[in-house]
Amino acid sequence: MARWPDRRILDLFGIKLPIIQAPMAGATTVEMVVAAAQAGGLGSLPSAQLSVDQLKEALTGIRASTKAPVNVNFFAHVTPSADPVAQMRWRASLAPYHVEFDLDPAAPVAGAGRAPFDAAFCEVVEEFRPEVVSFHFGLPEKTLVERVKATGAKIVSSATTVAEAVWLEANGADAVIAMGFEAGGHRGNFLTHDMSRQVGTLALVPQVVDALNIPVIAAGGIADGRGVAAALMLGASAVQVGTAYLFCPESKIPAVHAEALASAGDDSTAITNVFTGRPARGVVNRIMRDLGPMLDSAPAFPTAGAALAPLRAKAEAVSRNDFTNLWSGQAARLAPRMGAADLTRTLYEDALAVIEGRKTA
Repeated sequence: MARWPDRRILDLFGIKLPIIQAPMAGATTVEMVVAAAQAGGLGSLPSAQLSVDQLKEALTGIRASTKAPVNVNFFAHVTPSADPVAQMRWRASLAPYHVEFDLDPAAPVAGAGRAPFDAAFCEVVEEFRPEVVSFHFGLPEKTLVERVKATGAKIVSSATTVAEAVWLEANGADAVIAMGFEAGGHRGNFLTHDMSRQVGTLALVPQVVDALNIPVIAAGGIADGRGVAAALMLGASAVQVGTAYLFCPESKIPAVHAEALASAGDDSTAITNVFTGRPARGVVNRIMRDLGPMLDSAPAFPTAGAALAPLRAKAEAVSRNDFTNLWSGQAARLAPRMGAADLTRTLYEDALAVIEGRKTA
């Protein structure tokens, strides 16, 4: 069988296939992580919505099921200061929806729901020693990065521009994810918040490759073997795939999200900040059409989601996706429909077939 021609990520992470299952908070399960890892790829556990105890429980389950390398992903944002005025303004904009769904617009809401990497999370990393630790929105403070490195873990983070990629290498990253504009979910941007100047995968990956001395992982708009092969041609050592894994039976998404993905086309998604206060790509739905998709008055990340939670629950109960964050990249239509292990292997095998001319690109 032919071998992957660029082994830098394979050797760095100790994996067999250059396929990284993206960590998707709220959708990725322990079962998905284990399946991707056992297939030879890198299974990735999202942790931003987990408590320390929940993270320990998930890692215990993963380690009991596989000895293969895994990635644990954290957010590196700074918790915003309380801003009652912004929250009042935001809740006022949502009040008509609360009335429509027989909810009290003034009822107390839960907290932010996404926690940044801190000393408590770092202690979990030190206890379980995952092979890879990845971050979104840059990197945490230097002392925490050094503690993670001391465990032997390889550090990865996402870049949406060449400048971000160069910053990550200079500040301790062992590999960089070049995240094109096409990617679903939250943008990994941290040096710029100008969405009008975001770069697509085809243009971003080779420029990041040229600028760095460490290996690059391509992400954004990659959902089948053709995309994996194209990433290699652009100079990437591996790919990170997210949306395609949402179709797997191991995925945990609400029915309204699955239905939206099943019918999503190339132009079905948009970048929006109305769900969390930070730009993310998802299938366009009612609240994005009504208020956004990009809204200057949305409160700081991650506080926007709390006031939406009761609306989301009410709408989903009657099979409506009006207030659900339907995260998706632009290539959902290309994704194979199969289990996470089979998907991991198929992405790799189809990419090799394309490279070798056994399959049409």
